[in-house]
Amino acid sequence: MLIAPSILSADFGNLSRDVKAICDAGCDFVHVDVMDGHFVPNLTIGPVVVEAVAKAATKPLDVHLMVENNSFFVDIFAPLKPEYITFHIEEEKHAHRLVQKIRSLGIKPGVVLNPHTNEKSLEYLLDDVDMVLVMSVNPGFGGQKFIESAVRKIESLKNEISRRGLKTLVEVDGGVNDKNAGMLKDAGADVLVAGSFVFGSSDYKTAIDSLR
Repeated sequence: MLIAPSILSADFGNLSRDVKAICDAGCDFVHVDVMDGHFVPNLTIGPVVVEAVAKAATKPLDVHLMVENNSFFVDIFAPLKPEYITFHIEEEKHAHRLVQKIRSLGIKPGVVLNPHTNEKSLEYLLDDVDMVLVMSVNPGFGGQKFIESAVRKIESLKNEISRRGLKTLVEVDGGVNDKNAGMLKDAGADVLVAGSFVFGSSDYKTAIDSLR
């Protein structure tokens, strides 16, 4: 199981310290939630702050765009060379084109599904992405309660990925903790995003290890 702590729950007054700490504690990715105040009712961080995160991190960045005008934000964050950039399928009119663009920039593309979005919407895109992020809360804010229907969606996605012989990762974001991590693994999740569970702990390594 790969673990990607979300810096949305970090102490932004000591962001460099917290990013270094989760990397030292054994995380696999640093999950960066970018919100524009339009696609979701919250505003988080831009390229200047993410550049500082990239400098502090010793693990790859996993950038999750919760924005309108995805292509514009891809151009902004691509120079920071994250491992992944994921975008919401609900917001993108030309998803296949954007996937191609992200890959052409040397970054692994991924798509995100909101809780209400059917995984079958990816039927003609699944072969072209490296990750599918399943939202298990409504995007926009940390600390929300896990939505149980995400488990069925993960199972369905994993079955289809296996049927096609793909290596696409399934990531899950929202309300993840040590109580549901085993269930998510059994459903087929490969990457767990956890914000408040990790950063709300007094020991980041213990929290990460308990998820793994």
